[in-house]
Amino acid sequence: MKKVIISGIIFLIIGLAAGKFFLGGESATSDKKERKILFYRSPMNPNMTSPVPRKDEMGMDYVPVYEDEEKPSGQKKIAYYKDPMHPWYTSDKPGIAPDCGMELVPVYEGESDVEGVKIDPVVVQNIGVRIEPVKKQKLQKIIRTTGQVDYDERKVTAVTTKIMGWVEKLYVDYTGQYVSKGQPLFEIYSPELVSTQEEYLQAIRYLKKVSQSSKEVKEGAQELVNSAKRRLLYWDISEEEIQRIEKNNSPQKTLTIYSAVEGIVVEKMVFLGQQVMAGMELYKIADLSTVWVMADIYQMDLPWIRLGQKVDLELSYLPGKTYQGKVTYIYPFLNNETKTVKVRTEVKNTSNYEFKPGMFATVKLVSPVSIDAIVVPDQAIIRSGERTIAVMSLGGGYFDPRDVKLGVESDGLVQVLEGIHEGENIVVSSQFLIDSESNLKAAIQQMRGHEGMDMSKPGKMEDSSGKTSVKKDESHAGHDDTSSIIRKGTIDLKAIDKNKDGKVFQDQMDWNVLSDEPGKCPICGMTLKESSLEEAKEKLIQHGFKVK
Repeated sequence: MKKVIISGIIFLIIGLAAGKFFLGGESATSDKKERKILFYRSPMNPNMTSPVPRKDEMGMDYVPVYEDEEKPSGQKKIAYYKDPMHPWYTSDKPGIAPDCGMELVPVYEGESDVEGVKIDPVVVQNIGVRIEPVKKQKLQKIIRTTGQVDYDERKVTAVTTKIMGWVEKLYVDYTGQYVSKGQPLFEIYSPELVSTQEEYLQAIRYLKKVSQSSKEVKEGAQELVNSAKRRLLYWDISEEEIQRIEKNNSPQKTLTIYSAVEGIVVEKMVFLGQQVMAGMELYKIADLSTVWVMADIYQMDLPWIRLGQKVDLELSYLPGKTYQGKVTYIYPFLNNETKTVKVRTEVKNTSNYEFKPGMFATVKLVSPVSIDAIVVPDQAIIRSGERTIAVMSLGGGYFDPRDVKLGVESDGLVQVLEGIHEGENIVVSSQFLIDSESNLKAAIQQMRGHEGMDMSKPGKMEDSSGKTSVKKDESHAGHDDTSSIIRKGTIDLKAIDKNKDGKVFQDQMDWNVLSDEPGKCPICGMTLKESSLEEAKEKLIQHGFKVK
């Protein structure tokens, strides 16, 4: 019997031990289950955080903050983090500021320094918000325009005759024919020319007769020969023709006119048997080895054009083939019809004359001037008439519509002179960014889905102290506290300025929202901007409000 009792006690002890082992092991396993650490916080100063373990100034270890920890009652929720030295740099996670190397400090919801508005994550996903970092890079102005191919005016020659006569024979008888220098063009019969030839031959005979006479007589005879020869030369009779006349000792009925230049006959105004008068234009010959492309440039782009600047050209009938030219002249006047200035580009033509006068070409000018600028995509800018707005992402679901000042534009990028800093995040794609002044307020208000609240129901408004008040329907706006800063009728700015400091706080969207203290607009939720009484008055009058 004793053995049975002892055996039972032993089995009981073993069972209890095994149960404790298995139950305890499961508890230990669950305790040791990995928990996600969000960041580390100073045990003495909870506002001091770090993304990695570290010690504070007293040597105490930062304590981890887990994702599954319940927030103590009364603890504020972090909106986002910002650089303490450069407040424009923000992030939705703790970390190190890239510029100064300091830790990012948290900005809590409800505090007065929280900028922008919060959008519900579901809304952000539904409207397709795309965010890119703001960069600083070299920006060049690229101008694309059209140009027309034209003749090089310095290489166009008109062929005329200096005597009256009749065309007996044509050697160049159609437009477009290529002629080389010294090539015969036509033969002309002129009674005056025949008469001059006879005078020349008689002068030569007379010179031979007086060869034994006195010096004065010989000089006179030589002068007659020279005078007749000069007359033939002035009529564009070549030396070879004159020597042939002298050799044959008889005048020729017709004389041949030769081309003095090389090129293409672009105009032909002479026909076989035609009577021509002195000075009449018979041919126009153009050298097409070099042509001009006349580009139209708007006056706002003229500062980016320089003489000698390289130009890329393309012809529509030869796609994919690029030619090089250079700017040789900027014309000093504006075309009143097109409101453009002609810029002359000189291009060396190909052997088969691919650049034909009259053609249109695509002209691309890359400015030699480059600037180191903060640039953003052009599609990220909302242009609403008087205002130019960019929507910045602060992190943590907060977005800040911000006024910006723009510079030059180039290839889908635009320079930002004021309002945005390098390293910030900008919204570059979203269907709610409406480029219309009439719809801008509605677009931004749609964007401002404070914590997913229904805009048709009463909402919350935060003042400068972080307290909230209810925003009711506008039909009851005259009976609550939030609407007290929505001014109606004739606005008395001096009465609003209770502390007599000459300044008020004004909304930059709803200009009749004015307060003597910092706060937010009860209509759109934007932070009121401090302005002088004169500035506020000017904005009110500009937007149609009456001011006392």
